[in-house]
Amino acid sequence: MHLPPLPRLALSGAVAAALAALASAPALAQEARPREPVITVTGEGQSDVAPDMAIVDLGVIKDGKTAREALDANNKAMAEVMKALKDAGIAERDLQTSGFTISPQYHFPQTENGENKPPVLVGFQVANMLSVRIRDLAKLGAILDQTVTLGVNQSGGIRFTNDKPESAISEARKRAVEDAIAKARELTQAAGIGLGRVLEMSETSYRPQPMPMMRSAAAKDFAAEAVPVAAGETSYAVTVTVTFALQN
Repeated sequence: MHLPPLPRLALSGAVAAALAALASAPALAQEARPREPVITVTGEGQSDVAPDMAIVDLGVIKDGKTAREALDANNKAMAEVMKALKDAGIAERDLQTSGFTISPQYHFPQTENGENKPPVLVGFQVANMLSVRIRDLAKLGAILDQTVTLGVNQSGGIRFTNDKPESAISEARKRAVEDAIAKARELTQAAGIGLGRVLEMSETSYRPQPMPMMRSAAAKDFAAEAVPVAAGETSYAVTVTVTFALQN
């Protein structure tokens, strides 16, 4: 008896189903395998080093009856400050404008009954902020004193850091890994099981932590002599996550 050939569409569907079954077979076999027991721990490491650079935020604020008058006064004072910084050995690459604003200044009068009247424009204020990297910390106090004399009347603070912190970060990273291994050994020994090979390792973050030295200050807060400064130490922290295999 001669059977008619199967339709091409039906044959293609059968082939596709067979191929899909073959492709899923390894995945099903893998799912059937018992999962390898593991332990994941987090290690932390820190390295403290003496800073070799300070980042200083200096500002000049000037008032005037008009915006032009306030801007001209501010430009004159800031130009003198920048010249003094360059004369002190600060390179162009270590000077960066970090903020500039022109703000109207208002007076808010009141009536005899204490009711508010419409505000009255009385002038303008121009603020120019400069971020300065000082690589010779021995000059820091003298530079602060001189810039205040030349017109700086606002300080955003001082942050001590390191120009090239790679070696400190590397040391913190090693300590983080050592900490992770020690924690894993302590946990497995307490559980009475063995610690196997490292399966995964990742560095989740490193956080340079420059030590702030000075709060926001006005010119009157600085002494007449060179400003005394204390650099302290800068801390660099690294966190790693490590996954180990467990041994029965």
